[in-house]
Amino acid sequence: MTESQHNQKDGLPFLIINMAMSADGKTASANRKIHNFSSKHDLENLYKLRATADAVMCGARTVESPDVTLGTGGEKYKKMRIKNGLEECHLRIVVSGSCSVKTHIPVFKSPISPLIILTTESAPKQALENIQRAGAHLIKCGTKEVDFYKALKILKKEWNVNRLVCEGGGTLNSALFRERLVDELYLTICPFIIGGKNAPTIADGVGIQSIDKAIILELISKRKIGNELFLRFKVC
Repeated sequence: MTESQHNQKDGLPFLIINMAMSADGKTASANRKIHNFSSKHDLENLYKLRATADAVMCGARTVESPDVTLGTGGEKYKKMRIKNGLEECHLRIVVSGSCSVKTHIPVFKSPISPLIILTTESAPKQALENIQRAGAHLIKCGTKEVDFYKALKILKKEWNVNRLVCEGGGTLNSALFRERLVDELYLTICPFIIGGKNAPTIADGVGIQSIDKAIILELISKRKIGNELFLRFKVC
């Protein structure tokens, strides 16, 4: 299914998950102190992919890392965006069902583009007010958990998001996979073993309970740069 066919059929953004993981499938160490272990090539790949998207999304815990602004990566990638027929900067989206995301973090201090918080009806009023005072836009979808189907509908209809890149974490990715909202997975495999039974992976959360309900992938492309593998999968 092409992106245009997808959008016509479902009225949803074309959704890509982009992640890097160690050779043993970890995206960070169990204590989260190791969370950025990929190379400059993977970082370039991330910015190039962002340059094709109307919006970039991640979970609250991911965005609280000290070096995360969800930005474009600089003038080089802004020019790519304009060449791709997009706005100079993409929208930035953070998922926080309880609206507990901290407002002093870099993503709030970098007014490069609108910041949207996806949250729920049960989020505390004070938390919602704090987010709005910090200059972010709120989209409430779902009572206790974010209704991603509804959220994506709103993002497409009201914010003109036709192509969306999600960059984790594992709980958010898992929810998107489980609701069959993901179209493609870009996966970088890095030459490290991290270990740890409680270390996060690209898809945590509830998970799939039987193999017949597993998400099936089709490998579209692969390339090796240095000791890293860059894989692209279509979700079947």
